[in-house]
Amino acid sequence: MIQLLNNERWDQEAIIEKMREDDFYYGHLGKNALSSTACKQLLDSPKQYHYITKYGQDDSASFNIGRLVHLMALEPHRMEGIEIIEVQSRATKAFKEAPEGSITRRDYEEARRIADALLRNEYALSFFQGCEFEVPAIGMIGDLPFRAKADMYDPDQKFICDLKTTADLKAFPFSAKKYSYDLQAAIYCELFGVSPENFIFIAIDKSSLDVGVYKISESFFLRGQEKLREAISIFKRYFIEGEDIDSYTIIGELE
Repeated sequence: MIQLLNNERWDQEAIIEKMREDDFYYGHLGKNALSSTACKQLLDSPKQYHYITKYGQDDSASFNIGRLVHLMALEPHRMEGIEIIEVQSRATKAFKEAPEGSITRRDYEEARRIADALLRNEYALSFFQGCEFEVPAIGMIGDLPFRAKADMYDPDQKFICDLKTTADLKAFPFSAKKYSYDLQAAIYCELFGVSPENFIFIAIDKSSLDVGVYKISESFFLRGQEKLREAISIFKRYFIEGEDIDSYTIIGELE
């Protein structure tokens, strides 16, 4: 059984099936289960996690480009229900009055360009073989519910591939540390029962369209596990044990 943060109890198979619905996965579970994104927020600031969980977070343009690339490359059939507004900017009146979930022509063309570059790369495509796309998983880690959705998952080979877009592929190893992709790898490997040797990142440079394929080292994975333990500790401290979140203070020394 899976017990959510609001004390709901679910049969694991039943909730995984329900997680295929975006509204449930990102909406209900966004507030009632932890994830790699939630852990990053907790590590940055428990106040930030509390605010975003309570009030939500606006989508940024970069997030939408990344989401569109995922859809075009992995689930192209889902693009059929997305309305393209013939404007170049989100700031236009026509876009603001468009139906929710619409995208600009500029965002569409940019995402199409990136997705096509990926789909022309035979080495990257070789990792797609045998994979299912956008596969949800949920489980208890440290007595807390965690959710994840693998971009590409091969259930027979126990293999995960995660797709990223980046502004600078040469800086991707640094970005992977900065944005705690090590933490994501630790959570996904735990929930899907995948060994670190069978987890890779595919990154596409949004400017050059270069494609990079990255395995993860033991030190990368262990660093992610340490971040996971720290995030769980922070969550329990402020949201279970009830320590006053307003007392959270960053203490340091300037040199």
